[in-house]
Amino acid sequence: MSSRDLVMARVRRALADVPRGESPSEVVVERTYLRRHGDRTPAQTADLLAENLTDYRAAVHRTDTAGLPDLIARLLTARNATTVVVPPGLPTDWLSATEVHRIPDSADLTPHDLDAVSSVVTGCAVATAETGTVVLDASPDQGRRRITLVPDHHILVIRVPSQVVDSVPEALERLDPSRPQTWISGPSATSDIELTRVEGVHGPRALDVVLVTEG
Repeated sequence: MSSRDLVMARVRRALADVPRGESPSEVVVERTYLRRHGDRTPAQTADLLAENLTDYRAAVHRTDTAGLPDLIARLLTARNATTVVVPPGLPTDWLSATEVHRIPDSADLTPHDLDAVSSVVTGCAVATAETGTVVLDASPDQGRRRITLVPDHHILVIRVPSQVVDSVPEALERLDPSRPQTWISGPSATSDIELTRVEGVHGPRALDVVLVTEG
């Protein structure tokens, strides 16, 4: 018996009691797990997100809406950025305090082009405090997935409290499963080779997360 035959035989045995023609949507699955762990205020949830992002070696910054342009300008200056990729729907005022050359996100940008770019600035879809995870879904303020994977520096803006939730189940309820999603927990890193941590392998080497207090 081949490996394929063995696997298929086990699948058939596992499905032996399933009525023919039954679809997954017809089966009610009990979801008794906790939706969140603990009872936190919005401010405490934002603090937990910042703590977990920092544990993942992201640099976390806090500001309000009025201070956001100046903070982004300082972060670009600190990286000696000369170019920045801009998604089509990024609020224009976010980059109003910097003169760094802007490169609009477009299908014409190749990975080679993006590799020569200093930084990218994006918004996000949602952020999960309990896991320190930020999700991008290619909305207009985030652009195509490749612009957040190739450049070495990513400035990621999160609106607090509207874009911050406690748990993954709460985040999933906000996401459209038909959209391309990138789940980010800190800068890109791997320890595959001799357990030595190497950053910037599968995405940006440096991740600046900005928590913007709304209102």
